[in-house]
Amino acid sequence: MADTEHSAADELAAAVSPTFASAGSAWYFTEATRAAGKALGLDGMRFYVLGRGGVLGEVDWRIVWSAFGYFSPALIERLWTTGAERCPVERARQAHLEACEAWGREQLADVAGLPAFCEAADRVVTAAAGDLGGLTLFAGYAAQPLPDDLPARAARLVAALREHRGSAHLAAVAAVGLATPVAHAMRRPGMVEGFGWEAGSLPEATDDDRRLLAEADRLTDRATARPYRALDAAGADALRAGADGIAAALAG
Repeated sequence: MADTEHSAADELAAAVSPTFASAGSAWYFTEATRAAGKALGLDGMRFYVLGRGGVLGEVDWRIVWSAFGYFSPALIERLWTTGAERCPVERARQAHLEACEAWGREQLADVAGLPAFCEAADRVVTAAAGDLGGLTLFAGYAAQPLPDDLPARAARLVAALREHRGSAHLAAVAAVGLATPVAHAMRRPGMVEGFGWEAGSLPEATDDDRRLLAEADRLTDRATARPYRALDAAGADALRAGADGIAAALAG
């Protein structure tokens, strides 16, 4: 029975995680989100770094760099420090979360089954928050109070579950001994410069690097699936149906 439950959780996490990855970041650079940042004196990237990283509190930029992963340290240092000079971290954090909620109200209001989806997603987040070792950015998101209205709540829960997998992946990359810039270059070869690295500055990936990344992906899948075991069959169905509805809403 235990093996069957673990297999079901693995399959569920694999099915919904791609939607959570895309929906959980879809609001980062929308026109409305950029406008919210501009109102605070922050351009798009500074609002992204200060707002997303703001769940960690007023910390040294190195903490944000560690939690984000993949970005060059020079880029995070510049955006975090200059952003904090223009706007208090707490204010940026709250505005960034509110931008996520506003996106949810605009995009997810017509998704069917949101009450059951939110209940299931909240249960997964709560289960994941019971063991936060190595999941720094997710811990910050999981600690933030959720809004009551369902579309906004759904958006925030999806964002938290995106951060859960992302945090687990960074821990897995470190665990297998793969350098994060190399992992980034393999996973997003077209976005190396966008993450602050100079063209040609990162080493070419080797066969061993590719093997390590595949191993890290397997570890990520295992770590991500564990809190999904908190759902019974009805909860799993509600989570999957809600994820399908969210994917359809984004596609529309």
